[in-house]
Amino acid sequence: MNEKKEHRKIIHIDMDAFYASVEQRNNPSLRNKPVAVGGGGERGVIAAASYEARHYGVKSAMTGKLAKQLCSTLIFVKPNFDDYKLVSNEIHEIFSRYTTEIEPLSLDEAFLDVTGCNEKSATYIANSIKNDIKNELNLIASAGVSYNKFLAKIASDMDKPDGLFIIEPADGFNFVKSLPVKKFFGVGKVTAEKMKELGIIYGKDLLRFSLQELITYFGKSGKFFYSIARGIDDRPVKSNRSRKSIGTERTFEENTTDLVLLKSELKKVVDILWNRYKANDKEGKTVYLKIKFSNFTQITRAKTFQNVLTSKSKLLITLNKLLVDNYTTELPVRLIGASISGFTDALTEDKDKVDESESSQLKLL
Repeated sequence: MNEKKEHRKIIHIDMDAFYASVEQRNNPSLRNKPVAVGGGGERGVIAAASYEARHYGVKSAMTGKLAKQLCSTLIFVKPNFDDYKLVSNEIHEIFSRYTTEIEPLSLDEAFLDVTGCNEKSATYIANSIKNDIKNELNLIASAGVSYNKFLAKIASDMDKPDGLFIIEPADGFNFVKSLPVKKFFGVGKVTAEKMKELGIIYGKDLLRFSLQELITYFGKSGKFFYSIARGIDDRPVKSNRSRKSIGTERTFEENTTDLVLLKSELKKVVDILWNRYKANDKEGKTVYLKIKFSNFTQITRAKTFQNVLTSKSKLLITLNKLLVDNYTTELPVRLIGASISGFTDALTEDKDKVDESESSQLKLL
């Protein structure tokens, strides 16, 4: 393993009981109760289970009928994937504060490469992300930190829920040696059974086989198993470097309906947003204001200019107007955010795609 590979800094973030946790957060009557998302009816299948439900053995991919037998007090909730996608977008906005190298695996998990963030350790960044998610979204995430994707993903599952587990470069090889192969990411029941027939129970057992032997037994996956057994995983974090928007948000310590306070907090948001906008050397035409209320519902309002935005004062004036026009005293505000999109480079390359993307974003929000 060369020095460059040893010093990669990879984080895997995995939201804990994501769908169920979002439902419990949004509906206080579900908190601290066994909840299953999906699974209703005789043949329904559960998409996610809260930790209270997991205590009884209820888990995803289980039929609702069986789950009810295990937990008579189980509460079934219909899934709301539009809402889960919205929350996932918010989580990714938090990720983007720390790195542009983000590879989503699903709505509730992603790899982050923070190798270039030399001023902070990967552990510090992972902990900061976990805190941001908890403080701003009232959700819990687990994180794994290591020098490659395989170990980072394994690490994120080591100390759930609310875990933070680190596998140092010096420990990777020995860690894999003692790891049961059935816990390997990508090893399903069929492969695990085939490995068992070959006497492969732990990572160390793979070391008895040559590269060619593993390829013979497992095809293309054999090369992966050969490398992983030695703590090596060269796969890059695959991200889309072309940013569609630049944004920031603030979550208040206490919910408020005070318009003066909201304007004051919005100015702080604009100060940070403008610095990020200039630092990214972008030129955008569309400004968004996001307001999230105490019950976690939210609205997004936008203003598109004919020319690119070049004035911080114009940005603040525009966002203030959007705030005033959509202000209400009926619901206290817990979060306020702003972003800029409609970048001219993207518009020039593929205007239709950007228009479609922005239209979709407005529908989602």
